Amino acid sequence: MKKILYTLALAVTLWSCKTGSSSVSEKNVVDVNINLVDVKDDKVLVTVTPPAIKTDEIIYSIPKTVPGTYSTDNYGKYSEDFKAYDAKGNALTVTRLGDNSWSIANAKTLKKITYLVNDTFDTEKGTGFGNDDVFSPAGTNIKAGENFLVNTHGFVGYFKDKLEIPYKVTITHPETLWGATSMTDEDASKTSDVFTTTRYAVLVENPIMYSKPDYTTFNVNGMDILIAVYSPTGKFTAESITPEMKTMMTAQKNFLGKVNANKKYTVLLYLSSMAKDDAHGFGALEHPTATTVVLPESMPKERLVESMKDVVSHEFFHIVTPLTVHSKEIQYFDYNDPKMSEHLWMYEGVTEYFANLFQINQGLINEGEFYTRIADKIEQAKKLDDTMSFTKMSANVLEQPYKDQYLNVYQKGALIGMCIDIIIREKSNGERGILDLMHKLSTEYGVEKPFNDNELFAKITQLTYPEVGDFLNKYVAGTTPIPYDFYLAKVGVTKAMEKKTGAVFLKGQTPYIKIDKQTKEIAVRPDVELNDFFKNLNLKGGDIILAVNNKAYSLENIYELIGASENWKENDPITLKIKRDGKEETIKGTVKLPFEETETFKATDASKEKLKNAWLKG
Repeated sequence: MKKILYTLALAVTLWSCKTGSSSVSEKNVVDVNINLVDVKDDKVLVTVTPPAIKTDEIIYSIPKTVPGTYSTDNYGKYSEDFKAYDAKGNALTVTRLGDNSWSIANAKTLKKITYLVNDTFDTEKGTGFGNDDVFSPAGTNIKAGENFLVNTHGFVGYFKDKLEIPYKVTITHPETLWGATSMTDEDASKTSDVFTTTRYAVLVENPIMYSKPDYTTFNVNGMDILIAVYSPTGKFTAESITPEMKTMMTAQKNFLGKVNANKKYTVLLYLSSMAKDDAHGFGALEHPTATTVVLPESMPKERLVESMKDVVSHEFFHIVTPLTVHSKEIQYFDYNDPKMSEHLWMYEGVTEYFANLFQINQGLINEGEFYTRIADKIEQAKKLDDTMSFTKMSANVLEQPYKDQYLNVYQKGALIGMCIDIIIREKSNGERGILDLMHKLSTEYGVEKPFNDNELFAKITQLTYPEVGDFLNKYVAGTTPIPYDFYLAKVGVTKAMEKKTGAVFLKGQTPYIKIDKQTKEIAVRPDVELNDFFKNLNLKGGDIILAVNNKAYSLENIYELIGASENWKENDPITLKIKRDGKEETIKGTVKLPFEETETFKATDASKEKLKNAWLKG
């Protein structure tokens, strides 16, 4: 999973089983029907025909938590009017057990279950951080006749002790809508899709997005890629972003080489209108053969494509871990009483490291950009608890105070991966790195063979060097902060300062503007020291920005303003229409960009260049 937090619409990246389909026997199967045609009050009817039940009571549950989210979301609370019937249509006694489970009496006679599902998008209040919102890419959308984001865990549950039996899911839908998924539709009908999976976990890992057909397909080194897009106003199409996606995913496949042998991969992109009842949690959620992505439609294309590169590359590398290399806590995931693994440093951290390393490795970015990213991760990690045991945080990530440190998996977690990579490169004279380690782990374990949490460090040490084991025990399980300078010096890289152009409307995570919730107007903040852009135009705290260069702006299109500002050049002419003390006025002047001195890294030791090149390009 990867979350992106948009602060006042300026994007600030903070940093969240075997897939397929097969024919199943009709006898011992959970048969599900999801009706996307007769939507009433924004609710979808789900009908479940159970397998043979041999107990007097049976419990049906919808997940509390699903893999990859690392949060408690209680998907069952979005279901209502739960009913159970025998073969004659008589209602059976049902008792609700909390948010996510229902107990059914006289279960031996159970013939059918029905319930209504509400979507999660309608209830979102913010970004998915620091509140109870379901992270949008893991959520559900019901927009009758137009779009259904069917994250299956939000619609379909499971019977207790029957997680390992096959599922057959029939989805009836309007003929105008097409379902994008990595699963194979076994029904030729234009208004009904049939999907079968070997077990519940496989179903959960296969999202489906129904919308007006807008997709592209291409092949990358033997892998079929499907890109499907829902854009409410039609601003973006799958075709418009496919060239960048193809370039990126080709580079990823080349980077992974023999580590990955997936034959199919689907990217589902949902673009939010940013309306009150639409998605507000931006980022992506990984699956073995798919990624769900949610971003705001109002983003400029350049930023949308960059965000897609960022989140999709991260999710794609989850193919390696945890989707291939993972512990028993993930293999035998308990959807309503989850036990979390100690190794988020690997599942999210190494994945995030790969998402950056492959770009320098494949020539998509230069060394300077790579070092800037590393420096930024170090800076962000410092703002979190650098003395908290990473394994302890990981195992307890659903609880406080560990929950608040989750974002460090994308910062310190990635840096852990970097340090391990450097150690292995140094000890092997540049011949091997962390990608080689992950390949060995995937061979040792794999999709159907999990490891024991407490045995992973020893196995990694056995496959690499004692120094790697020492690092893991001291800096990952332990509480000692990592001396990044020490490890970077091994490849001849040291600290340096650089002067670069800062963002006009944001410094670090502090915005210079805010939104008036009542009027949706963009206002200059009165409680922060303004940068040179504002000072040069004599803008003051409390000023309302109505238009820039004759284009009106408000909450509705603030992303367009942010995107435009990124293309402003020093001394460009600029005209602003503002409202000050209730009176409108026009300000004409020139752009003065803010500059910042920031810490980065540079290669300074020529004697280590061979090892550095092996690290970045090997």
